[in-house]
Amino acid sequence: MKTVFTIFSVVVFTIISAVNSCPPSDRAALLAFKAALHEPYLGIFNSWTGTDCCRNWYGVSCDQETYQVADINLRGESEDPIFERAHRTGHMTGFISPEICKLTRLSSITIADWKGITGEIPKCISGLPFLRILDLIGNKISGEIPADIGRLKRLTVLNVADNQLTGRIPASLTNLSNLMHLDLRNNKISGPIPSRAGDLSMLSRALLSGNLISGSIPVSLCRIYRLADLDLSVNKISGLIPPCLGKMAVLATLNLDCNLLMGSIPATLLTSAIGNLNLSRNALGGNIPDVFGPTSYFTVIDLSHNKFKGPVPRSLSAASFIGHLDLSYNHLCGRIPAGAPFDHLEASSFMYNDCLCGKPLRGC
Repeated sequence: MKTVFTIFSVVVFTIISAVNSCPPSDRAALLAFKAALHEPYLGIFNSWTGTDCCRNWYGVSCDQETYQVADINLRGESEDPIFERAHRTGHMTGFISPEICKLTRLSSITIADWKGITGEIPKCISGLPFLRILDLIGNKISGEIPADIGRLKRLTVLNVADNQLTGRIPASLTNLSNLMHLDLRNNKISGPIPSRAGDLSMLSRALLSGNLISGSIPVSLCRIYRLADLDLSVNKISGLIPPCLGKMAVLATLNLDCNLLMGSIPATLLTSAIGNLNLSRNALGGNIPDVFGPTSYFTVIDLSHNKFKGPVPRSLSAASFIGHLDLSYNHLCGRIPAGAPFDHLEASSFMYNDCLCGKPLRGC
C-alpha cells in the first residue's frame, strides 16, 4: 500500500508541476529568441535552463493563472547584482527574433540599453493582443516602426529612443488610444507628425527630439488634455507655433528649439502653465510679447538665436518667478529694465543683441 501511495504521489506531483510550468511552446520561443542574441560579459542567459521557463529564468515572468510568459525584462543598465559583480553595463549583439511573437500572452517587452542589438523591430509584434509596454531604447535597431503598430490597443508605453530607426511615424500610431508615453528621440525618423496626433487622448509625454521630422506642428496636439511634456527639438519642423499650445491645461515643458519655426511668439505661451520653455535656434521674429504677469512662472525660458527685435519686455518684472532667461543672439534694443528678475541675471543672458544696454551689460 505504501508503494502504491508513493507512486500515486509522484504522479500527482508530476502532473501539478507540468500544469504549473510554462508551455513547451513558450519555452521553445524563448530559446529561439535567445539564439539570435549574443551576450558575452554578464551571462544573463545562463539561468535559461530546465523545462520551466516561469521559474528563475532571468528577466522572464509568467501570468499567474495561465503560466504563459507575460513579461520579458532585459536591461543592459541596471542595479541588479549581476551588473555590480561584473563592474560594467551590458553589451549585447544580434537581433530580436520574430520568434518572440509566438509568446502570445506577452504584456511587456523591455530589451533596453544593450547598445549593440541591430536588425529591425519584428513586424509581427503588432499582433500581440495583450502588449502594454514596448521598450527598446538604447540599441542600434534600424528599419521602420511597424506600419500597423496601431493594432496594439492596450499599449501604454512605446519607447524606441536612441536607435537608428528611419521612415515616417506611422499614421496608425494615432489609434493607440491608451498610449501614455511616446519616446522616439534620437533616431532618423522623417516626414510629418500625423495630423491626427490629437487622438492620443491619454498621452502625457511626447518626446520626438533629435530626428528629421518636418512639416508643421499639428493643431490637434492641443486637444490632448493630459499632455505635460512636449519635446520636438532638433528637427526640421517649420511654420508657426500654434497659439493653442499656451492654452493646454497641464503642459509644463515645451521644447521646440533647433527647428525652422517662423513668425512671432504666441502671447499665450508666456501666460500659461508652461514652466520650461525653449524656443531657441529658430527663425522667430517680431517683438517679444509684453504680457508676463503673476501666472508666469518659468524655471527656464530660452529665446536665444532668433530674430526678435524691440525692447526687453518690462512685464518680466511682474512674473512670479524667472529662473534662467536667455535672450542672447537676437536684435533687441534699448535699456534692460531694473529690479527683479534682471538683478540676478548674468550678462550672457543679453549678449549679442543690436543695442541693449544697462546692467548687467554696459551703461546706457
